[in-house]
Amino acid sequence: MRGPTGALATIMLLLGCESPLETAAIPEAGTQAPVAMAAAEQAESTMPPSRNMRLLGHHNLQGRSAYQPIVHRYGERRILFVGHHGGEARNTLTGNIEVNGLSVLDVTDPTAPELLTHVPATGPEANGTQHLQVCEGVSLPNGDPEKTYLIRTNGRVSYELFDATDPAAPIFLLTIAETGYSARPESNRGTRETHKMQWDCQSGIAYLNGTPPDGWGVTRILQVFDMGRPEEPRHIRDFGLEGWQPDSDEPFPAPNVAGLHQPFVVGNRMYLGYESGGNGVLQILDRDKFLSGNPEAEDPFAPTPENLLYPQIARLDMPSYWGVHTAKPVYDLTVPDYDDNLTFNVRDFLIVVSEAGDRPDLRCQAGRDVMFMIDITEEDKPVPVSTFQVPEEPGDFCNKGGYFGPHSVHDAFHPGFDKTLALLSYFNAGIRAVDIRNPFQPVEVAYYIPEPNENSIELCTEVNGIEYCDRVISTNNVNIDDRGYIYAVDRSNAGLHVLELTGEAREIVGLD
Repeated sequence: MRGPTGALATIMLLLGCESPLETAAIPEAGTQAPVAMAAAEQAESTMPPSRNMRLLGHHNLQGRSAYQPIVHRYGERRILFVGHHGGEARNTLTGNIEVNGLSVLDVTDPTAPELLTHVPATGPEANGTQHLQVCEGVSLPNGDPEKTYLIRTNGRVSYELFDATDPAAPIFLLTIAETGYSARPESNRGTRETHKMQWDCQSGIAYLNGTPPDGWGVTRILQVFDMGRPEEPRHIRDFGLEGWQPDSDEPFPAPNVAGLHQPFVVGNRMYLGYESGGNGVLQILDRDKFLSGNPEAEDPFAPTPENLLYPQIARLDMPSYWGVHTAKPVYDLTVPDYDDNLTFNVRDFLIVVSEAGDRPDLRCQAGRDVMFMIDITEEDKPVPVSTFQVPEEPGDFCNKGGYFGPHSVHDAFHPGFDKTLALLSYFNAGIRAVDIRNPFQPVEVAYYIPEPNENSIELCTEVNGIEYCDRVISTNNVNIDDRGYIYAVDRSNAGLHVLELTGEAREIVGLD
């Protein structure tokens, strides 16, 4: 049995049904029952729920499922690059059906995002461009100062380098590397992958994420390349948790264990998050030791247990129900009410997000995921000091369908946001802004929940033998630009939402 969906479900909800399986009482002809009048008044308003955040612009992204938004400044222009999940759609600029790849939009005017191009994945095996990074040639050690470069994942099969100097016409330059195949048994993720990555423009080091060619036990491993001279990539090393390396005597991880989710490299520290939604691991590494390798080893970069442990500063293992999607540092945060303390009134933290989003999470059929503040002042002893989560009520987020929980925190740094607000993508609860000025008591100060539209797809799950299919918002990732505008993209095809903070939240980050 399928629960009511679409317009019928909406009407039933407006008429006051507590469950999508309830039947609403229909008033007799010629009467206007109070509940019906209230429903009509509510239907007239199209403003989604919001607080201290408002919508500026929207683009449908051609109805493609979207993962990662990154804004890059081109002089006075702001260009948004959006990576897509796998799928296909009609390119409205050409009229052709194209597999999903990379969309490029001009967002100089945030109220009117303009699609410049869509670059599909390359080759018959690739579909989707979930992740990308951009560097100016002038910032790289040996880049062409006249060029802007872009690295993207090409489906699950490779990493590609583009010349993105003209954002409306990116030019393919070369394949950096092709992924290999995991040595583990086939799983629901397949045996090869690519995922979140980082390109440090100053050093030129690219921290890529995917399946190496030499039989590691998981599909996502840190693959590091020197891209300081972009047209001449140089592989440095592959890296993962001890026990996952080729020829390990350890048993294979569980079939759903993918491995690395996201590297976050800042200065001389590397914060690696493994397994985004359960059985997670946070690992803190010394970057100099990582890049130089173990001096006591015959081969400093060989994936031996000793070499893999050499750069490790700390490791924090999560329980089965929480993972480490992202670990983003917040340094030198002065803790409110600690002014009189002679020591430790200024501390370092990590914002760590455990991701909702596996199929059992639909309609809250799995445990809740949260955001953590982890104290790393003594970085060899990381310890969680607080959590944040959106309550299920008000909002009825479990019964409205889809995923309910956090996915990620914004990746970009901004002087107004860095020690004040964390922006979370929260699937069916939209975009949430969390005040982290007191890291021991994070509190929400703004949110915006978009509405599904004509492109939104249904997400289906079975609860107590009944199948429910719901068209709901699914905010997948959120990011910011240097002006403080917020860019949120939707996993379930509802497109791009461009927002700005208002009221108290805008005052906190000091925006004009």
